Amino acid sequence: MNRILIAANEAEAITAIRQSFGDQFSLDTVDSPETLWAQGQRRYEYLFVDLRLLGRAALVEGKPDYAPALTTLREKFPGAFVVAMAPQEMIREAVSAVRAGASDYLTYPIDASEIRHVRESIEQSLRMQSELQYLRDHFWQEDSLELVRTHSPLMRRAFDKVRSVAPTRSTVLLTGETGTGKGVLAKLIHRHSHRKTKPFVSVHCGAIPDTLIESELFGHEKGAFTGAVRRKLGKFEIADGGTIFLDEVGTISAPAQIKLLQVLQDRTMERVGGEKSIEVDVRIIAATNSDLLRMVREGRFRLDLYYRLNVFPIEIPALRERSEDIPLFVDLFLERLNRYYGKNIRSVHPNVLEAFEGYAWPGNIREMENLVERAYILENSQELGPDGFPSDLFAQDGRGPRQTPDMRLTLAEVRRRAVEQTERQYLRELLATHKGRINASAEAAGITTRQLHKLMGKHRLDK
Repeated sequence: MNRILIAANEAEAITAIRQSFGDQFSLDTVDSPETLWAQGQRRYEYLFVDLRLLGRAALVEGKPDYAPALTTLREKFPGAFVVAMAPQEMIREAVSAVRAGASDYLTYPIDASEIRHVRESIEQSLRMQSELQYLRDHFWQEDSLELVRTHSPLMRRAFDKVRSVAPTRSTVLLTGETGTGKGVLAKLIHRHSHRKTKPFVSVHCGAIPDTLIESELFGHEKGAFTGAVRRKLGKFEIADGGTIFLDEVGTISAPAQIKLLQVLQDRTMERVGGEKSIEVDVRIIAATNSDLLRMVREGRFRLDLYYRLNVFPIEIPALRERSEDIPLFVDLFLERLNRYYGKNIRSVHPNVLEAFEGYAWPGNIREMENLVERAYILENSQELGPDGFPSDLFAQDGRGPRQTPDMRLTLAEVRRRAVEQTERQYLRELLATHKGRINASAEAAGITTRQLHKLMGKHRLDK
C-alpha cells in the first residue's frame, strides 16, 4: 500500500489529507521536530510537512533557509513528493520552500479540494518529466531537446511525425510559411536518421538562377556549356549516402523537375553534358511555402513529381498558430544572445510579451528572432523593454489576423485558446486594478491566493 507521512499537529489538516487520498494510502503522522528527524528511512509517496516542524534544521546562521532541511528529507525519504504547509502569514516562507526544492505548498486552513489540486499538479509534472525522459532515452539527442520543447498541440503533432519518419528512407515534404523553421526540422530529421554520420547538404533552390539549377544539383562535365572549364560534382553526388534538403523546391525549372523525378524513381542521374548514368543513394527532404497542388493545376509543377515528393508530408504551423510557444522562443533567443554577447539579459517586459502574443508575425520565428536580437543590442538594462522594438508591434492593427480562428483546429482547441486569452487579459487587468496586491486580487476574483499564484505562473504574470 502507498504511504504518506504528515509532519503537523493540526488535526484539521490531517483529516483533510486523509479524506483527499482515501483508503488507497496509509498515513503516518509526527507532531514535533524531534519525532520527524527521528524517523527511520522509509518509502513514502508524499510527505506533508508543516514548515514550523522543521525546527533548527530550517535555520542557517539564525535565518530561515529551507534548502538544507529539504535536502535531508529527500535523503531520508527518497522518491517522496514534499508538500510544504504553513499558515497564511508564512506564505512567503512556503514559496521559498518550493524554490528550495519542495514539490508544492499549502496554506492553512487546508481543505480536501486544495490537496487534490496539488496532487493533480504533481502528477501532471511527473508525467511531463517521464515523457521528457522517455524522449531523452529513446529518441531525441541531448542537444536537440531545446528544439523540440513546445506547448502547442499542432507542433507536437509535427514532432510526432518527425519521430516516426526520421529512421526511415522515405522522402519528406515540409510545408509552411517562410520563417517557420522548415530548415531546422530538416536537420532534425537527418540527425535522428540512420544517415546522421553522412553529409547533410542544403540547397536553396529559389536562390539559384534557372540556367544554373541543373548544374548545381546534378553537376556538369567539362565543356558542357560556355564556362564549364572542368568537371563539377553536383549536390546529389556530394550528398551521396546522406540527406539533401531542397528548400523552395517549387521554384525549380521544368528540365530540373524531370531530372529530379528520375533521381526519385530510379536513384540515378546524369551530369549536365554527360552520358553516363550515376547511381546515388540520397534521402530527399523538400520544403516549400507554395501550394504545389495549385502549381500543378496551373501547369507550373509536374504532377508525378509532386506525388513523389509528397510521400510523407509534414505541415509546420505559423507562429501565430502556436502562440503558446512564444515565451519559449524568447527564452531560447535570450540564452543564445547571452552566450554570444555576454550581456546577461534574462527577462522581457510584460508589455513586450503581451504585444508578441497579439502580433500576427508575418515573418514567423525568423522575424521574432531578428526583432529580439535588435532589441538586445540596443538594451542597456537587464530586461528587454518596449523602447527597443518597432512601434507597429504595439499597434492594434497588428492584431487583426489573430481574430480569425484557425479552421484546422478542433472546436475544443479554439475554445481553449479563447479561454486562455480571456483569462490572461482578465488577470492582467485584475492585478493592475489592485496594484499587484495578491490577497485583494484573489478576493475580487473569488478564488484563493494559492489558485491566483498558480494562474499567474501559468500565464507568466508578475504582480
